[in-house]
Amino acid sequence: MVKSSRKITLSSSRDIPFDRLVMSKANVRRIKAGVSIEQLAEDIARRTLLQSITVRPLRDADGRETGMFEIPAGGRRYRALERLVKQKRLAKDAPIPCILREDGFAEEDSLAENMQRAPLHPLDQFRAFLVFREKGMSEEEIAAHQFVSVAVVRQRLRLASVSPRLLEVYADDGMSLDQLMAFTVNGDHARQEQVFEQLAQSSYAREPHFIRRMLTEGAVRITDKRAQFVGVNTYAAAGGAIMRDLFQGDDGGWLQDAGLLDRLAAEKLRAHAALIAAEGWKWIEVAPDFPYGHTFGLRQLRGEPAALTQEESASRAALQAELDGLEDIYACADSLPADISERFDAIGMALVELDDRPVLFNPDETGHAGAFVSIDGSGKVRVERGYVRPDDETLVEADADLPAEADARDQTEQDRSAAPSCAQNVEDEEGAGPISDRLLAELTAHRTLALRHALGAQPDTAFLAALHALTLRAFYPHASESCMALELKSAGFGAQAPGFNDSPWAGAVHGRHQAWLARLPHEPGMLWEALQGFDSDSRLTLFAHCVSLSVNAMVDAYTRPPRALAHADQLAMTLALDMAAAGWEPTVASYLGRVTKAHILASVREARGAQASDRIAHLKRGDMAEQAQELLAGTGWLPQALRTPGCTILAPADPVSAAGDRADEPAETAKQGGTPA
Repeated sequence: MVKSSRKITLSSSRDIPFDRLVMSKANVRRIKAGVSIEQLAEDIARRTLLQSITVRPLRDADGRETGMFEIPAGGRRYRALERLVKQKRLAKDAPIPCILREDGFAEEDSLAENMQRAPLHPLDQFRAFLVFREKGMSEEEIAAHQFVSVAVVRQRLRLASVSPRLLEVYADDGMSLDQLMAFTVNGDHARQEQVFEQLAQSSYAREPHFIRRMLTEGAVRITDKRAQFVGVNTYAAAGGAIMRDLFQGDDGGWLQDAGLLDRLAAEKLRAHAALIAAEGWKWIEVAPDFPYGHTFGLRQLRGEPAALTQEESASRAALQAELDGLEDIYACADSLPADISERFDAIGMALVELDDRPVLFNPDETGHAGAFVSIDGSGKVRVERGYVRPDDETLVEADADLPAEADARDQTEQDRSAAPSCAQNVEDEEGAGPISDRLLAELTAHRTLALRHALGAQPDTAFLAALHALTLRAFYPHASESCMALELKSAGFGAQAPGFNDSPWAGAVHGRHQAWLARLPHEPGMLWEALQGFDSDSRLTLFAHCVSLSVNAMVDAYTRPPRALAHADQLAMTLALDMAAAGWEPTVASYLGRVTKAHILASVREARGAQASDRIAHLKRGDMAEQAQELLAGTGWLPQALRTPGCTILAPADPVSAAGDRADEPAETAKQGGTPA
């Protein structure tokens, strides 16, 4: 005879007036977590109580029931109800659905209710949000009803772009939530599944950033200057696809069709080039980017800023007068009213626009010169006008010889009369004809030696002569107006990293050069007189600029002499050069993607400590470089080749802070922890 098993008897339930409920000291929850009491109260007010409260009869010292009930489990619900009672939104004797417990200990009830509760799986949350959206609720409404941020709702709904097959893998704990979110960067389900298969069938790294990298391979970031130049809307209108990632900082997303982007950029550049060519230039060179130093050795024409029209002059005068008046009124004010501050800004911008005049060139010169059209680092068109190639210099000279023969003779006589007296030594005083070449050489040799003696005794004039020679070489490359045998050699840059031409140093040197070019005379023959008129500070500053162009501290295939490189170190120490403070950063493109794993790990170990280095040691080189870029950002770390001797290297970061780099990752990461099968 088979014995029947004992049936389970569940605890009874009943409605108990709220004012007969009290909190129990046996409740194990002490730390606040999850939805706040205020949010829970609002949820109960909207949906009523969805889960009963567990209670036990409260007894006196003799064991008799007092009519009151304590709450060992459900304290947060009780506090939310209490808040509604205090707000007079709930009657103090309102019946509350409760589960009445008699057996065991109160602490056991509290612990079991809290520990046996399973958090909602993110995939279930996504599906619920999807149902809400299909019922017509906006993302903001869903967030407000569920007491989560709009970003969380958007992230969960973004999972709709993931292949159903990958959702099933995630539901079966075949990958982590971070890995699943990485797949949302590319909405192509076939491509997602292809990447997943590659991960599952190989020993590739399976970190989320590696998944994103595989899914965005060949794509161009929106921050790329070509994308900024073309415009995202133009690219999209031409049929280009854009990938975006709500879960990581992607700088706005990726443009998937690099070929289309290049074509659109080339078309827009050609359109700009056509407008520039209409100005009458002999040649136009067009490219998204030119190497740094591409204008070296070319003479640059000197244009004049276009004059202001009468209307523009009047407008500028009125703006300047208004600005001066406001400055007088608010000169002693600690702060400016908002409207006055905005007016200051508006006047400043208007004055800058009026002062930024287009440069006009001599039409007779533009026919021998050309322009470079490219894209600058901010995505705007860059036009460099007025450069004359050496081959075109002969055309300019030939054109200068076109006047009639008589006019040419008159010009020759004028030149002779205006020439220095040393040129007249070629003939005797009575016009008897030229002297012999040998005698001329001997006489001028005496004069050369005398000039050396005199110049050596006058440092100020010697400095002026050296400045004159160097300035001619730097700003008038084909001039021969100096008797000083001084050369200014400016080394080219055969090896140029990506973005070299748009680096802060390149921009600063170019801007300084152009500023000096605007101050110097158009003709090299007038340079000596112009330099004589400069004050000593201007001469020193110009001299420093010219000398700076000759610096060559590069180590290339031919290798600079060791003593020259040692001098470069001395120069850097004297200048207190700090390449990190100057703006250089170790990125995948600039360093990390071009060295070995050992170099990468050594750099992270030095800047962030051994714990940070060990954490990325298992990665493939490409992924290691990307992780190292994030770890080294802001540390000021430099490779040995960029360090100035004597400068202090940053101490390794605290291991705790290094380990905390992932503190901002979603909380679900720790719970899932799986990798693709």
